[in-house]
Amino acid sequence: MSSQDEIETLRQLAQQFQCQVLEEIPSSWFDRELIGELSVDFLRSVPFLPLRDGDQIYVGCIDPSIESQVPELRVIFKGEVEPLLIPTAVLMAGIDRCFAQKKEIPEDLATPDDLPIAAQHEDREDLLRQSTDAPVATRVSRLLLDGLEMGASDIHLEPRGKRLEVRFRVDGVLSPQAEILAGIEDAVISRIKIMARLDIAERRLPQDGNAKVRVGNREVDIRVSCLPVADGERLVLRLLGRENATFTLEQLGMPEEAMDGFRRLLRSPYGVIWVTGPTGSGKTTTLYAALQELDTVRKNVLTIEDPVEYQLPGIGQMAVQPRIGLTFAAGLRSILRQDPDVILVGETRDEETADIVMRASMTGHLVLSTLHANDSISASLRLTDMGIEPFLVAEATRGAMAQRLVRVLCPHCAVQDLHPDLPSHLRGLDSSGMKKATGCALCREGYSGRNGVFELLRLNEDLRSLIRDHASVESLRSAAREHGFKDLWTSAGEMLHQGKTSVAELRMVLGEGA
Repeated sequence: MSSQDEIETLRQLAQQFQCQVLEEIPSSWFDRELIGELSVDFLRSVPFLPLRDGDQIYVGCIDPSIESQVPELRVIFKGEVEPLLIPTAVLMAGIDRCFAQKKEIPEDLATPDDLPIAAQHEDREDLLRQSTDAPVATRVSRLLLDGLEMGASDIHLEPRGKRLEVRFRVDGVLSPQAEILAGIEDAVISRIKIMARLDIAERRLPQDGNAKVRVGNREVDIRVSCLPVADGERLVLRLLGRENATFTLEQLGMPEEAMDGFRRLLRSPYGVIWVTGPTGSGKTTTLYAALQELDTVRKNVLTIEDPVEYQLPGIGQMAVQPRIGLTFAAGLRSILRQDPDVILVGETRDEETADIVMRASMTGHLVLSTLHANDSISASLRLTDMGIEPFLVAEATRGAMAQRLVRVLCPHCAVQDLHPDLPSHLRGLDSSGMKKATGCALCREGYSGRNGVFELLRLNEDLRSLIRDHASVESLRSAAREHGFKDLWTSAGEMLHQGKTSVAELRMVLGEGA
């Protein structure tokens, strides 16, 4: 049953039993005290979730006859309970969220990577379940739950003398956390290393590992990087929630004009499409969104990545393993023998890989790849700097997308910016709709979430001719603008004019623009 069908069914039940339907649970309705000693497994098995709206207590459920099915509810809540119908997925997510906020619950994590996939799912422990494990395991689990609850992409553990300082990266910005791990810092590091199958005795060399955990029905991959520094060992945990792979191009915040042009590029039978930008600008997410635009039933889509961040249905994905000789270049050669239609190369970082990408695109394959370049215009020059012949770059490249991620202003507390100090690239822009951050209880520093800023360059014969003639970036940009090209600053200015982000945020992400 689709979510919309389920909501319609719940509405019919609500009319019959004279109760309400709630499609989303307001954050203020969660109440940890109402859960009491109830276990997460008990709530999931029914399922139901107690909620509070002021003085009114509801029991969120999918069956309005829950009071007759679970007579213990009258005892638990000391009287009659009023059902509130909630879609299953929303209800389960609410149960997980409420338990993740219970500070007194001990948690643990698991995860043998060498088990079969089915066994891994069964044996992988749930962070929300009750446990009798040691305080160190509980502390680590609490740390991960806090990071996931806040939407952190990374957790930093940094040695400061005899303690570990904790910082979360949320919406691209690091923020110190109240919790300082003092006295048990070595045990915490060892616990995380065990989770990631690292050598706990090795403290002199950098190490990288992976762990997998569950939070209710949500699976999370954790990439662990351990680096020896002067004060001890520094750990960075990257949290990769698998639901993040389901973004569509619309959800990325891509302007309609750029999105239409990008989709036209994806319909190309062959050639290379580059996605450029610095680390952390969302390039991989854009590529995954692009893959979802493809017909994977009629086309053979293969990827080579470092590492495979999210598993996508209907697509063959391979991870590079340099220690055994499986580099991007070596893996790409093998992929070409698998009769691919579309190939995704996680990153083109050297001449050998770039040369194979180019030649694959010239022999009837559509190739998508990321490239470290400042913008879409300079992508061609980055390739020629690697040693690729300009004529090959010009013939193989269909287009390039450059992007950055900027924080979006909180709609509840943003105020008009009456006197914005605009960067040089935006001087003269109408400032009537511009806003700035203030901050409130519903956001972080005046921002809530991030959107992409994009520029799309589609190559035409004029641009190809300039690339073959070793033209400068300025010449390429001037020619592109004659054909309607909009650069990052133009897209950023449109977001600013619409009140979606602030001048301060654009300065931080794009620079001064001088």
